[in-house]
Amino acid sequence: MYKLLTPGPLTTTDTVKEEMLVDHCTWDDDYKSITQKIRKELLELAHVDESEYTAVLMQGSGTFGVESVVTSSVGKDDKILVCENGAYGARMAQLAKQAGKNVVVYHEEYSHVPDAKRVKEYLDADPSITHVGMIHSETTSGILNDIEAVGKVVKEAGKTFIVDGMSSFAGVDIDVKAIGIDFIISSANKCIQGVPGFSFIICKKSELMKCKGNCGSLSLDLYDQWETMQKDGKWRFTSPTHVVLAFAKAMEELKEEGGISARAKRYRENNQLLIRRMRALGIETYIDDAHQGPIITTFFTPKMDNFSFAEMYEYIKKRGYAIYPGKVTDADTFRIGNIGEIYKEDIEKVSDIIEEYFEKCCGGLVRQTA
Repeated sequence: MYKLLTPGPLTTTDTVKEEMLVDHCTWDDDYKSITQKIRKELLELAHVDESEYTAVLMQGSGTFGVESVVTSSVGKDDKILVCENGAYGARMAQLAKQAGKNVVVYHEEYSHVPDAKRVKEYLDADPSITHVGMIHSETTSGILNDIEAVGKVVKEAGKTFIVDGMSSFAGVDIDVKAIGIDFIISSANKCIQGVPGFSFIICKKSELMKCKGNCGSLSLDLYDQWETMQKDGKWRFTSPTHVVLAFAKAMEELKEEGGISARAKRYRENNQLLIRRMRALGIETYIDDAHQGPIITTFFTPKMDNFSFAEMYEYIKKRGYAIYPGKVTDADTFRIGNIGEIYKEDIEKVSDIIEEYFEKCCGGLVRQTA
């Protein structure tokens, strides 16, 4: 057994896992009430009121949720500007294009956040743009994008704002209404610390109403999913019952920890400790401190004699932890996440393991990075 130092799926508590030992009927009133409770509590986490916003649960991974929002909200005469500075921004653009939507891509370097001024330039130059989509925590690099600044520009232009908050929601406090977010998407296996199986979307009702009839997919139709779920909590198609029960327990445990503020503090402290320990070994971060997010950190692969990421990965895994390879295309990197049921002692332990690997297998400490 090992713990996951990844951006999700992540390490969950034993009590969350135990919830999945119970079987439930999808049509049972007790089960449907659990769905409704989850929907209500998600709105509370987003700092929004159910008179203006609603939450929709969607079967599938986080990408299913993103695709549901984009294909349902962007109509045939609309156009979406996607701000892309990593693999997940690129994926949002790709799924929009494959659905036949009109797409414009603002590409930014992976080590830079999308610039609100550039977004304004795109919107001023092309009035036909109706929607803007972007990633909050881009786990390709670990950068935390500035959704507040971009949201201000988007709302001033009167456009619809879609945020992929997959690996940040509940790990970073997000005031959805204040920022001007119309749709924010996350999934069960991220910072709320459930397991994979469904995504969720917090929607501004006035924007959701515009989605009716837009989606070319039966199963991913956001409006139809909401319309059915709104009646009594029943999902349109078979829901991942065990995952829902685990998520409900994870929501309880988030409250017990002290809510988003307490969890965000733990994640940030984990992240800062990890960076300090890696830098002490001579390993530098790909993202600068000003834009480094608290979810996952990308490190430059050390230039050392006999170093092999695959060997280091196995060395660490055998001692109780799994980390991530790099995804950054212009640099040789690896990534370590610190969300989930992970604490300072875990960060200290994995850092000790990495230092031990360098000493035993690479002939000493890091000489240079990048």
